[in-house]
Amino acid sequence: MKPYALLTTEERRAEYAAVLEKYEAYCTEGLSLNMARGKPGKEQLDLVSETLSNLIDYGDYICDGIDVRNYGELSGLPSAKKLFAELLGTQPEEIFVAGNASLQLMYDLISKAHTHGLLHSERPWCKEETVKFLCPAPGYDRHFKICQTFQMQMITVPMTEDGPDMDFVEEAVKDPCVKGIWCVPKYSNPDGIIYADRVIDRLAALKPAAPDFALMWDNAYCVHEFEGDFVPFRDILTLCRECGNADMVYEFASTSKITYPGAGVGVLAASVANQRYLSTLVSFQTIGFDKINQLRHVKLLKDKEQTLALMKRHAEILQPKFHAVLESLKNEIKPLNIAHWTEPKGGYFVSVHAMPGTAKRTVQLMKQAGVILTDAGATYPYGNDPKDSNIRIAPTLPPVGELRTAMAIFCTCLKLSALEALGI
Repeated sequence: MKPYALLTTEERRAEYAAVLEKYEAYCTEGLSLNMARGKPGKEQLDLVSETLSNLIDYGDYICDGIDVRNYGELSGLPSAKKLFAELLGTQPEEIFVAGNASLQLMYDLISKAHTHGLLHSERPWCKEETVKFLCPAPGYDRHFKICQTFQMQMITVPMTEDGPDMDFVEEAVKDPCVKGIWCVPKYSNPDGIIYADRVIDRLAALKPAAPDFALMWDNAYCVHEFEGDFVPFRDILTLCRECGNADMVYEFASTSKITYPGAGVGVLAASVANQRYLSTLVSFQTIGFDKINQLRHVKLLKDKEQTLALMKRHAEILQPKFHAVLESLKNEIKPLNIAHWTEPKGGYFVSVHAMPGTAKRTVQLMKQAGVILTDAGATYPYGNDPKDSNIRIAPTLPPVGELRTAMAIFCTCLKLSALEALGI
């Protein structure tokens, strides 16, 4: 099949009729498949289920001389802080270990900035006339929702193959109303980009006009390779400190896709001064987080070497799923020249860039056929993809067989929307 743009009108009409017939057949099958969010599949959850649930026995509740069943240790068990400091390349005193979700820590930090201000704020953000936030896009939709919740103005930052457009960022932070930037530095959501060293260096060396500018470093996929060896990453806290920006950065991570999304451990890494300031505020909302769960994770994961060994087992499950997605796109879509896509080596998504003006239509057709994707536009601030092009595919939850079916339908829908856009 030659590229769709080179087809004659008669050829396009014939192709559309054939593809539509195939699509209508899918619609009669009563399918119910979901690729909307990056959820681990059952096989991944089963990797740790028996081990993690049986780690704590009676008489085994003492860790670091602390009875984990009782109140206290607001910033986390010392052994848990040591574990996550090793994973992130930071120091234990820079680690705050909390409940199961790093997203909750991100939301809580922005909430505290809104109500109380951050360490170097002149006033709470709610007292500012305007608060703006930089949002690299395509990006993580929940980052954007946090901004919307607090009525911040989102500024879309173009993404390059090396990370955010730093010329754009450096110019934007000259505005004192710009209070921060969201970053997913390794296997970015959804494009799977690893930020280049030169981009990271420029981010660490930023000189924002706002004294309380927040570099929100969401390192969600820091150990999440599914193909190839572990890719080391640089310690952003040290880099910022060396540039005189020790208190600018807040790094987030969790075990959501290492152990359990619903019962993992979330982590905030920040300077000692930030830890001291934020711990005071947190102390008014809780006496401590789930230390029993922290202990379970310490016993299971042990250290970086053990954690990376577990991630290799995750990779064995994930790799065939990503290959199924990429093989479908290569075989069905590439010859038609109607889309391009990323080929990540880690993370949880494949980012498809369809013909401009066709993403929403493709997602709509998928829904009608019984397959749910993330809403088109969700990877941009305000849900507004200016090209109506980006579609995020989350291959991790369905079994490979269901995934192949879903991708066959996706390719069919992509063809239909492209042919409609070209004219039939």
